[in-house]
Order: sequence, then structure tokens, then C-alpha cells
Amino acid sequence: GLRQRAGTGPACVARPDGCVRGPKRSAAQRGCCAAWGRASPDGCPQPLLRPAPRKGRDFHIRILLPTDSQLKNARIECSWHLKKILHGYQHILKQRLHSCPDLVSFVVELKTILEIALKNTQELHVPWPPEYYSCLIRDLEILGWNKVAYVDTGLTTVKLKAEDSRGRQHLITLKLNAKYPTEPPDCVVDFPVQFAISWMPQDSLIDIHNQFLAALESLKEFWDTMDEIDGKTWVLEPENPARCATSRRIAIGNNVSVNIEVDPRHPKMLPECYFLGADHAVNPLRTKLNNNMHLWDPEISLLQNLKDLLEIDFPSRAALEKSDFTKDCGICYAYRLNGTTPDQVCNEPRCGQPFHQACLYEWLQGLPSSRQSFNVIFGECPYCNKPLTVKSSMKKP
Repeated sequence: GLRQRAGTGPACVARPDGCVRGPKRSAAQRGCCAAWGRASPDGCPQPLLRPAPRKGRDFHIRILLPTDSQLKNARIECSWHLKKILHGYQHILKQRLHSCPDLVSFVVELKTILEIALKNTQELHVPWPPEYYSCLIRDLEILGWNKVAYVDTGLTTVKLKAEDSRGRQHLITLKLNAKYPTEPPDCVVDFPVQFAISWMPQDSLIDIHNQFLAALESLKEFWDTMDEIDGKTWVLEPENPARCATSRRIAIGNNVSVNIEVDPRHPKMLPECYFLGADHAVNPLRTKLNNNMHLWDPEISLLQNLKDLLEIDFPSRAALEKSDFTKDCGICYAYRLNGTTPDQVCNEPRCGQPFHQACLYEWLQGLPSSRQSFNVIFGECPYCNKPLTVKSSMKKP
């Protein structure tokens, strides 16, 4: 039970709803206790803490107060099972002991903490019915173990593998619940678009796998487009693109690049393009893109279209190294900072020093000669003293 000991005096029993058991309790409190809990061996109601009724579990704890009756110095006793549940919440319990004005308030707080801990403790979940396991094993055998990449020890998470018509390998993660197959599992895929399955109670893992294969084929052209870009150009960002990534920052020249955003549903259409670099280098590229936009041909690849519109050849992976385009920031002397690369360049043609936007913003902000208007700060290049401007929207936290 929840027992409060204060010195050598008689024990009192406290309940989350405010009931107290002991010689000093009021008539109302005595009535409350009589109507609550189970009888313990000494005839007193035994207080039960039931933090999660849906789990149907009772937890008994003992709170021992020191002789000075200070709650902050109290000691909590419980079973090893409950101690394991509350592992990782000790610091929160100590905070509550210090902040709660009385024992009843602490018990209410403890109930809330225990509810959260129960939700995050897999071991306490009610055992799933045997029919779930037999159905899952049967479905896996029918599907074929050669299509299974991973199964966790609790048989609640399954990863299936599939190969598209281009030979690319893909995974789908299934998080099942106890009502499978009446209810479908949650599906996690590395797709650039949402993947929603169609499910009937009589369906199985085979139906999910088939829908997964169909979705892979619908995205075939998108991945063909991105693979061509990754294989034939120097991609500066993302460094290791996932299958769901729809953007690429492609190197064009020294400190000049273009960031494209590809529509996964229409990968051969003109993508959104954003040029990065000094004005004297990117302005001609913007002009060519605008003037030649009518030449875009959806029958040829996106990469070839970009070459034709911009009237350039992207640097070859065979002839050049990535380091030829990855010049370090002129302030922090690093190329990659918090996942970002230098994307601000001095507009002076004889300088062209690149900077991280966050680094340049902080540098200019610290100069007394700099001035700011709304979200734009004006200053001078740390290398050549030529005017520079940078937006503060991507300021480093």
C-alpha cells in the first residue's frame, strides 16, 4: 500500500483521491476509506495504484518519510518489476518529491509518470493472442523467407525486401499490432511520396508486398532520373541521398552550383532551379534558363535538358574530383557545418571566396560597420572588403 510513516507515530495511509487512513482522520475520511480498496490482513483498506486501467495491472508502493516528515527526503520502496518500469524516470520522481506540497499530490504525480512509463515499456504489454503468431508465421512462409530481410524477437516488426525492374533494392518496414490481419500494419518506406496500402481483413503480407512492388514501378522514372544525376555529375548535397530525397545540388564550376527540386510524379518535367554562387557567375545561367525554357523536351532525360537549356556540360566525374568544387568556408575553415555547405560567395570576381550563410551572418553582425534592414544584413567581405549582403533567415541557433 501507500503508507506514510512520520517518526514513531501511528502510520497513515494516503490515497490519490485524498483519503487518509489513521487515528487523526475525519469522519468523511473514514467513510471514504471504508468504501475504497481491498482489505489487507490488518483490516485496513489496501490502497492500489492503477495508472493504466486498460492494462489491468495494480502496483503497490511504500513511501517512507523521515523523522522530520519532509517529503523531499522520503524513500520509495517497490517491487523490482515496478523499479524496472520506472528506470530512467528517477530524476523526474526526485523533482516531484521536492516540488509537491504533500503526499497525496505526489501520488497523483506518480500516477501520471507511471502511465507514461507503461506506454513506453514494451515488456508490460498484454501478451498477444496465439492466433496472431500462427497467422503471421503462415503468411511469412507463403510469401517466402527469401523476401524477408528482418524480423524482431517479438515478431512485431518485419522488414520485407523487393527489387524493382531496374535491379534496385528496396525495403518496407511493417509494424504489426495484435489485431493483425483484421487491422493492417503500419508501413514505413523510403519513398518521396506517401505510400498508403489498400487493406481488407482477409488480406496478408503477400498483398502488401504486391502493392509495394506496384508502387516501386510507379516511381521507376523518378529514380532513373536521380540515379543519372548521381552517376554523371558531382552532387554536393545531399552527401548520401536517400531514395526519398527529391533535391540535388549539382556542381557547375568553381563555387557555382544549381539546386534542383524534382517532382517525383513528373520527373521529366522542368524542375525548380536555384543557382548558388557569385552574381557575375550565376546571372548568365539564369538568363539562359529563362530564354531557353521553351526548348524543354519531356521525351529526353532531365539532365540532358538542363545541359541544353543552360548550354553547359556539367563537370565530369571521370575528369575531376569532388574536392575541386568543395572549397572550405572562409570563416570557419570547414566545408561542412551542421550538415550545410558554403552557399554564399563574394561577388568580386577576383575574390570569389565562399562562406556558410550562418558564418557570414554572424561575422557581419559582429562588425560595427555593418547595418541591417529587416532580415538582410549589409557588410564587407572579410577577404577583399567588397560589399556583401546576407539574409538572416538561416541564422545558426
